[in-house]
Amino acid sequence: MTRISEFQIKDIVNIADGKKLGNMSDLEINTATGKIEAIVVSNGTRLMGFFGREQDIVIPWRKIKKIGADVILVEHQTVFQGELKDERF
Repeated sequence: MTRISEFQIKDIVNIADGKKLGNMSDLEINTATGKIEAIVVSNGTRLMGFFGREQDIVIPWRKIKKIGADVILVEHQTVFQGELKDERF
């Protein structure tokens, strides 16, 4: 069994480009099913927890590929401003 505090000290690395995304700051749990839906990754740029909320990355649980002793490997597609596509059509 693993505790949330153990997840929070692991580095989260994107396997798509090898970059460290940050550390887990929160979990999203579906209260109806009791299942973890996503992890929230903070890149550490917040000031006293007030600024930088838009910097957080939400990674669906299904995108976690491996949980190791020191690292969590995820598959995360990075989207930059200007690369966003309108998927309504």
